[in-house]
Order: sequence, then C-alpha cells, then structure tokens
Amino acid sequence: MSRRTLAAIAVCASLVGSGCAMGVAGAPAGSTPAAGAAPQAAARVGDASVIARNLAVPWAIAFLPGGDALVTERDSARLLRVTPQGRVSVVGTVPGVVPYGEGGLLGVAVSPSFSLDQLVYLYFSAKTDNRIVRFQYSGGQIGSLETLVSGIPRAAIHNGGRLAFGPDGMLWATTGEQGDSRLAQDKGSLGGKILRMTPDGGPAPGNPFGTLVWTYGHRNVQGMAWDNTGRMYATEFGQDRYDEVNLIQMGRNYGWPVIEGPGGGHRYADPVHTWSPDEASPSGAAIAAGSLWVAALRGEQLWQLPLSRTGQPVSPSAHFTSDFGRLRAVVLAPDGSLWCATSNLDGRGDPKRGDDKILRIPLR
Repeated sequence: MSRRTLAAIAVCASLVGSGCAMGVAGAPAGSTPAAGAAPQAAARVGDASVIARNLAVPWAIAFLPGGDALVTERDSARLLRVTPQGRVSVVGTVPGVVPYGEGGLLGVAVSPSFSLDQLVYLYFSAKTDNRIVRFQYSGGQIGSLETLVSGIPRAAIHNGGRLAFGPDGMLWATTGEQGDSRLAQDKGSLGGKILRMTPDGGPAPGNPFGTLVWTYGHRNVQGMAWDNTGRMYATEFGQDRYDEVNLIQMGRNYGWPVIEGPGGGHRYADPVHTWSPDEASPSGAAIAAGSLWVAALRGEQLWQLPLSRTGQPVSPSAHFTSDFGRLRAVVLAPDGSLWCATSNLDGRGDPKRGDDKILRIPLR
C-alpha cells in the first residue's frame, strides 16, 4: 500500500471522527461567536516544572504516539526527541536548512496515521525560500526529505512557520509577509497567509480560491489551535498597536496592511482579542480545558483566554509573568498538561542558566 493511499485513509478516518465535511474545517469555523456568552469554567494552572534544559531556540513541539515529543531547534536545525521524563536525544540535523534572523527550522507536525506511515512534516527556511517537507521517521533517523511546498517567501523577519494537522485531516501552515506588506493582500502569493493542503501538499478540497490559500491579509501568524467544535484560532504579530487572536474563517481577509486590530467593517475580519505588543508578541497557541493558551515572547508570559460556549475569548489572565522569559511554543500533551518552550537564546531575550527550556504545566 502506498504512502498516498495511507494518507488518504487517515484523512477519511479523521473526517469521520470529527464530523467535518470534506474540505471544510468544521462548520462552526464559518460563523462568528456571539459576544457576551457565558464562559466555561476556567482551568487552574499548577506549578511549572522543567522537562529539558540547555536547548538552542526550541521553536515547535509535536507528539509522537506513546508520548515522546519531537522538538525543532530554529538556529541549529536539529530535530530532537524529548521524553516525558526529560531524556533528550538528537534525531538529526535537517539538511537544507539555512538559519538567518527569524528563519531556520520552524514547524513540525506528526502524521495522524503515523503508526502506518511514520511520516513527519517540517517547515523550514532554505537559502531562498521557506518550504514544507516530509520524511519517514524510521529507525530513529531523518529519512530522505520530500518537498511538498516551496516558494514561500522568506527573509530575516516574518517567516510564519507554524505547522499542524487540523480536525479535518488536512495539513495547515502559517506564513509571514517577510516585511513586504503588499504580499499579504496578494492572493497569488504564499506570503502573509494561512495555507490548507492535503497531506501530499496539494490544495485541499474546498479551498476558497482553488489554491493552497485559506485566508489572507496576515502579517505574521505564529500560532494555530482548534476547539472541540472545529473553530480555528490563530495568533498574529501586530506592528505598533495591536497583537491579535483571530477566529479563522474560510476565504476571509484579515486586513494587513490596510488595518491593524479592530475596525475592519464588513470588508476585513476583526480579531476576537487584542493586546498591545509589549503585553504579548503572541507565538504558539493551544486549546485545553476550555481555554485558549498563548505563549508570549515580548510579554514573557503565558496567556489564558477562557472561551465562551460560542467561542468568544473572555476574562484573559497571564501566568508566569517574567518567570521564564520569552515563551515561544505551547502545546497540549497527551497527559492533559501543557508543554511550553522558552526562547531566550533567540537574540532578543535575557538568557538564564539552563536556557532554553521545555516546561511542563499541569492544568486542574
């Protein structure tokens, strides 16, 4: 049986399990939540413990079956395997990665059918572009890379880079506009977009423009997360006024560079939550225990945004303010805790002993 066939089986199984229609990221993702709905009970945050130390700018975390995690290091181009007990091993250095500025080895995603196909997906910066590749992770090593998407604009800044499989079984990626804001409004460019594709890298069925593009008008999306109804949230760096959380809806224009923050009217989708950049610079995002969790770089804290039953963020609160410095990634672990990566060695932080770290945060 071919890998393409196995991937198709996995997509179909995911669609059946999630109740999503083919090519649609959950029907609720196309609706706007009503303001003022009652929040769900917010989870309480326990004390953070350090799982791993002395890492080099860990950027993304994805879990394998069995509970171990794959962790990318942006500047070293190394892919690590980290156990829940804190054992760190080097899977290998990813060939073709050219770290520069905010570029390097970025997102990682594990195939939903990993037990059948052993496929791992990566987003990284090559010499002239950003690209999405996959390989078979067998024998504990990085197999030959298969390029799925190339030509994503890259620069020293705004490379996007988050990668995840959604509840529809499709592969999603976030891109930046490399500091050229015109690309965000150009639907023919892959810069400043959220992309949705099949596991083989083709445009997903139901995409609004017949291409990889799902939404446009983004500056630099850094986090993606879905709730249990299929609603999709994304975190985005603003420029001077507003960092954003957006509810992602098929084909919508999120305004950059015409508008930053709210006030888009009917033409541009407004964010469902904003911060000032010094509070956030929001990076990775996860949904767990009824809340959206956002790792803040410049804000040096973990934001908790409880979600109402209609999906509206309410009563946000911050945790671990300045305790661990810059926070880059946050993901839901198989045991129900959050794993969070610091980013104090990225040239903008104040490194402490043991940086960078992977933290485990229990939820109660």
